[in-house]
Amino acid sequence: MRLFVFGTFLGCIPAVFAAFGITTSGSNMVVDTGAGLVTTINTSNGDITSMIYNGKQLQDSSKFTQLSSGLGSATVTSSVANNIGVVTIKTSTITHYYIVRSGINTLYIGTYASAEPSVGELRFIARLSKSALPNGIPAAEVNGGTAIEGSDVFLLNGQTRSKFYSSVRFIQDQVHGVTGSGVGAYMIIPSVSYETSSGGPFFRDINNQGSSQQELYWYMNSGHEQTESYRTGFFGPYALAITSGSAPSANLDTSFMDSLGLQGYVPASGRGTVSGTYSGTLSGPAVTIGFKNSAAQYWVAASGGSFTRTLMKPGTYTATLYQGELEAGTGSVTVRAGATSSLTLTSTFSRPSTIWSIGTVDGTPAGFLNADKIQTMHPSDSRMSNWGPITFTVGSGSVGSFPMAQFKAVNNPTTIKWTASSSQIGARTLRIRTTEAFAGGRPQITVNSWTSSAPAAPPAVDSRGVTRGTWRGINEVYDYAIPSGTLVAGSNTIQINVISGSSGDGFLSPNFVYDSVELF
Repeated sequence: MRLFVFGTFLGCIPAVFAAFGITTSGSNMVVDTGAGLVTTINTSNGDITSMIYNGKQLQDSSKFTQLSSGLGSATVTSSVANNIGVVTIKTSTITHYYIVRSGINTLYIGTYASAEPSVGELRFIARLSKSALPNGIPAAEVNGGTAIEGSDVFLLNGQTRSKFYSSVRFIQDQVHGVTGSGVGAYMIIPSVSYETSSGGPFFRDINNQGSSQQELYWYMNSGHEQTESYRTGFFGPYALAITSGSAPSANLDTSFMDSLGLQGYVPASGRGTVSGTYSGTLSGPAVTIGFKNSAAQYWVAASGGSFTRTLMKPGTYTATLYQGELEAGTGSVTVRAGATSSLTLTSTFSRPSTIWSIGTVDGTPAGFLNADKIQTMHPSDSRMSNWGPITFTVGSGSVGSFPMAQFKAVNNPTTIKWTASSSQIGARTLRIRTTEAFAGGRPQITVNSWTSSAPAAPPAVDSRGVTRGTWRGINEVYDYAIPSGTLVAGSNTIQINVISGSSGDGFLSPNFVYDSVELF
């Protein structure tokens, strides 16, 4: 028999579809893979209102699966040819596609946007049944919690939880999902799918939230610590794969989409490759090569002095050589369809001969106090180590005791004690590198009885950062010229204070995240 859903949601009613195909009745378009997945789409707005897998209803009954926060209204059409079904959902600025292949329980998805949607951020969100798919990312389970910051950070059973704590750096995030008994729902995002998003390889965004629904996301554009302008065009292809529980491969075959004529889609034949070499990076931090222009962004992990990035759209790109998450060099390359372009990148990063240093110069707070926890819990969480204020002694202090972030109202100041020899004093420079800042927070130093001038405020990023699980903002370097006669042979005290023209309470007071501190 065939099942059609009229008016209201029917819950977990088994459907037996004998054949692959798309059938429309009234306001319901029913898509059957012929392999156990039956999806119903509302033809008035493009929402997915039912998703039945082997007789089990995966779709939540009160909130639906949709683009952004729902498109409000849209024109929904479909076509079937060569065992491929295409559902097209169209508004004046959005063309959204659900594509199915006979015998494969995967919704292949593509989104074309000529402008940011007025109804919300550009994101795909599957609002799924919590009873069918109860197992999400633990740090993002907020159901029954009490809000402690905004409406998105909660306290649950003594632990802080947030949808932001489900985020993974884009360069690592190709598959993420939720599971239940005998079923899994997974987002697959091949690296090419990020080309029209913004933020670069180390940007991260929401993947999951466990509320009364099980929410599974792929964010294309958002203002969550965003440092770039939004791009427009074709986002994807990406996919929602339904499995018997295990995670699918990240190697999503989308070659069949090359001939579908999707708006804004560039097939493999219209793309090119960049192959090249790099040199001069510090040993230790991972090396990444990033590419960007106003229309697209790409990246590739590099090693052994060489790299190759495929499937790039034609155009001229700024190339960035990253050591860790820190920009170490740049170049330019022009990509042509069907061709391989060459590129040589050399690090221009110059690290001085230091008297002492704290932390690794890599654009991250890795190794510092609480840096291993900050991506999955709020700074106030009881599992965090005490933030201080702390006193760090050069030569005997553990780097792991130095705070990864400094908050004006929580752990101000950070004090460094150092015993100098007579050859180490005189005019010196203290360099503080930071990875992000909130509310204009930046460091000012006092060395013994001398206080530096106040540096200018860093570029503003209109978002909370470290309290929402990320340290990635805009890397800044602060150099303080310590005049001769300030340092003494013997005991010296350096205080680092957060200053700002803005105010705030607790962990939402002006703050910044440390990358490293060096004296030279």
